[in-house]
Amino acid sequence: MVAKLSKDLIYEILSVVDEIPKGKVASYGQIAKLIDRPKNARLVGKVLSQASYYGDYPCHRVVNHAGRLAPTFPNQKDLLLDEGVEFKKPTHVDMKNFQWDM
Repeated sequence: MVAKLSKDLIYEILSVVDEIPKGKVASYGQIAKLIDRPKNARLVGKVLSQASYYGDYPCHRVVNHAGRLAPTFPNQKDLLLDEGVEFKKPTHVDMKNFQWDM
């Protein structure tokens, strides 16, 4: 799927991710809205799963709308804890206090 996307779209998504400040998280849906594709949260997730091919981006700062961590990203929680992000459940970020208010 990502291979068929334009590099402009991929880098547009990654540039938004790059703007998420340390100690904050954004949801896939937030990023989709910021690139004027509000119904493409899954597309954002797919691009982020391949982000390492395009450079070093803070993809660990992106979670689902409920704050749930990506199940295929084993060190995501440790990276977020290192930035001071707190969790309300073992696998869910406290979105009320740590969601990026862009």
